[in-house]
Amino acid sequence: MRCAVVGHVEWVDFTLVPHVPAPGTIVQGEPVLSVPAGGGAVVARQVALLAGGCDFFTALGEDELGTLAERGLEEVGLTVHAQRFGATRRGWVHVDAAGERTITVIGEKLRPRGPLPLDGYDAVFFVAGDPEALRSARAARFVAATTRELPTLHEAEVPLDLIVGSANDPGETYDGSLQASIAAITDGASGGSANGERWVAAPPPGPVVDTYGAGDSFSAALFVGLARGDALPDALVLAARAGATVITGRGPYQRQLASG
Repeated sequence: MRCAVVGHVEWVDFTLVPHVPAPGTIVQGEPVLSVPAGGGAVVARQVALLAGGCDFFTALGEDELGTLAERGLEEVGLTVHAQRFGATRRGWVHVDAAGERTITVIGEKLRPRGPLPLDGYDAVFFVAGDPEALRSARAARFVAATTRELPTLHEAEVPLDLIVGSANDPGETYDGSLQASIAAITDGASGGSANGERWVAAPPPGPVVDTYGAGDSFSAALFVGLARGDALPDALVLAARAGATVITGRGPYQRQLASG
């Protein structure tokens, strides 16, 4: 199955802290990881692991971080197609003693611009981009998106096979306003629902280390399962495993689900 992801990248520095600092306080942190990440990159890497490869269409800054990010994404197995403009967005992630992540992003999200050469792909996951990039994705047999870019989804007016939103993140709520065959709404440790069918969260296969990337890994695995023809209940089981597995590793790539 030939898969592509259209999405954004941030250069992310991860720091271990005993707790997220309260306003006006200081906390001693330990830097542990600096990698190209963000929703687009995390989805693309999980897709690559489950589908045997992934073309990642993204935008990176015309700066040293953009060059480092492209190299880092290739090193985790992605085929990168990067537009270069602006400055690479940065992110800082505090990971507390319980493994919960708190994220600060600085700079403009660089969205890849269409049209994009997406003819011939079996499945495309749209994470971020402009309306023309999303319209290009519709050349694929199966197209998924997240609710993070809801204004773009409305403007593009592209029918979707899968939309993934969140019951907990205010930036990822879904009001049912899109033409989508399957709508999956995640609800953290409580699981979630897809077209009215509930699923339960899978138990992590080890201690929780870092929750960064859980939702994106879930979404990517659900996308792969449905695009290859799995029944919805089976695809949800795969996705729940992916979301539970990634949180047992440091950062988004150390323990993503490698088969399913």
